[in-house]
Amino acid sequence: MEPAPSHAGPPPPPTHVAIIMDGNGRWAKARGLPRTAGHKRGAEAVRRTVEAAREMGVSYLTLYGFSSENWKRPAGEVSDLMGLLRLYLRSEVAALHKNGIRLKVIGDRNRLGADIVRLIDEAEAKTAANVALTLVLALSYGGRQEMVEATRRIAADVAAGRLAPDAIDEGVVAGHLFTAGIPDPDLIIRTSGEQRISNFLLWQGAYAELVFMETLWPEFGRAELENAIRDYHGRDRRYGATK
Repeated sequence: MEPAPSHAGPPPPPTHVAIIMDGNGRWAKARGLPRTAGHKRGAEAVRRTVEAAREMGVSYLTLYGFSSENWKRPAGEVSDLMGLLRLYLRSEVAALHKNGIRLKVIGDRNRLGADIVRLIDEAEAKTAANVALTLVLALSYGGRQEMVEATRRIAADVAAGRLAPDAIDEGVVAGHLFTAGIPDPDLIIRTSGEQRISNFLLWQGAYAELVFMETLWPEFGRAELENAIRDYHGRDRRYGATK
């Protein structure tokens, strides 16, 4: 007898994909445009990628939107980026909500403008019950700073008698991070050809597969996401164990 035909479909996508969005400035420079033009085109890439991730069945998509180090950029560029963030929060949340996407923002909100924090709070509350995809925006975010803040809060719990030192384990640390309740990323993508993680999800990315792509972020879309996930599926994930 011949074996029955296999009806197995493609493997499921990774549960959590995180992306370091890099290359807006280089995209603009190559075209003789101001950096702001690159950031605007980058926002369009965000829209395409979020839509593709939802359609492909990714459960969590984290985008590194603005790092704690980005505050060192020229004041004019920072102002432009904050303006784009305001525009995104005002114009995109309704579409996110309509498509069942939950928005969550991680990072140090103390450095963001009060109006931006209010928009974030409103967006998170509006989309809190959505389950199609959780979109995590890392804003004013740094992995080292996140761990320092988590350590401070754990120390405060110990000092107050709420936590015994011997009870501190990986679960306790993870529960004090900005990403508490979110699974660790399975796949971290960086665009523009740079091959470093730049203070992004240092704890959470301990066992993530890394994919570095030459594509500049404004040119990123569904095809690039599919290629990265195809690469991910070709990896042998052993988490330190042998076969």
